Amino acid sequence: MPNGSPTGLYLSPVKVREVIAELERDGWQLVRTRGSHRQFRHTSKPGTVTVAGKLGVDVPAGTLGSIWKQAGLKKT
Repeated sequence: MPNGSPTGLYLSPVKVREVIAELERDGWQLVRTRGSHRQFRHTSKPGTVTVAGKLGVDVPAGTLGSIWKQAGLKKT
């Protein structure tokens, strides 16, 4: 698995574009954008996941964990 995936190792920083790609692979769809904030919804999972930042920017570790938790992808 690539770095930054919920089942992979976090050995290097993860880019916003990689987080978005992982969400889309899991079935999350972009529903709206305002500035650099993108909101995703899933057809069968509850809630909305917000990913902020430019595509080439690293996602802070705490923010990354929060995104995976919101998406139901967090490691247990």
